[in-house]
Amino acid sequence: MKTTFRLMLLSVAFFGMTSLVKAQSFGQRPEVTHNTWTSGAAMPTPVWAPGGAAVLKGEIYVVGGLDSSTSIIADTQIYNVATNTWSMGVSLPTALEGGSAAVVKNILYVMGGTVDGSTYTNAVWAFNPKTKTWTSKSAMPIGLHDAGVAVKKNIIYLAGGNSSENLRSTALLSYNPATDTWTTEASMLTGVSEPSAGMVGTSMVVADGAEDSGFTGYTEGYDIATNAWSALTPDPTSRSASCYGAVGSKLFVIGGTTGGQGAAAITLNESFQLSKDKWATLAAMPQGSVFAGSTIYKGKLYCVGGTSVFGESSTVLGDVQIYQP
Repeated sequence: MKTTFRLMLLSVAFFGMTSLVKAQSFGQRPEVTHNTWTSGAAMPTPVWAPGGAAVLKGEIYVVGGLDSSTSIIADTQIYNVATNTWSMGVSLPTALEGGSAAVVKNILYVMGGTVDGSTYTNAVWAFNPKTKTWTSKSAMPIGLHDAGVAVKKNIIYLAGGNSSENLRSTALLSYNPATDTWTTEASMLTGVSEPSAGMVGTSMVVADGAEDSGFTGYTEGYDIATNAWSALTPDPTSRSASCYGAVGSKLFVIGGTTGGQGAAAITLNESFQLSKDKWATLAAMPQGSVFAGSTIYKGKLYCVGGTSVFGESSTVLGDVQIYQP
């Protein structure tokens, strides 16, 4: 009888402790506060218009760009999100600004941009973190500078940008890293440079940018399955060179500029929901930035560097501004 009673007490104590541990574990889970901003450690070398920014194995690679003296550099600066620290990686084989970057199967691809500030390159570089080497890949059909970039099913898409053939390009190019081949897809409905872009479902949404006549809020969507573009509701704010990226069902467009040379970078934060064909205004970024590097990691948008004013005489920023949708 006593043994049975003791066993009952031990059982109650065990399950009680188990429940307590579960409750404590549950209580320790960090809660996500949506529509908020935080900041990370400043860059070692502030840059704007980088040759590309993308996440590789949990770290954000910011490649090349223009430094505070407006020199085009080849540096690879690496931000470790977990430790909030920066380190220097293997430099690009050439200095580069205004390129586009994406990661597919743990390889970083840097495409297009300019090496001299006047001509647009079609070069493609791939970085393998295992061998810590850059290698040259098949060149793009045309040189593109400041193109929008997005990835879907291990295919990289580049939209718009400046090109030698057409100052404001309507091109949509796709790159398959597995075969190292480029394909020219259906042309955009309008030519823009410095657009914002992202994959929302099976569609690539491209918004804003610079036309020959000035900045635009024009928005269009590309259906991968049908290889066709359609016009969407324009961004209420015409702007260019924003920080951008798609999270879930929305494309986020943050900062950039609405004016010409000497205009202050804006802090406006907007999202576009494709299913509703609708724009919404969200929490403004702390520091306005134009030509910042941008990438998505674990559902957050990272806006890295940029300038406070549109133009070469502005202050170059080393900020890491992190948005939680």
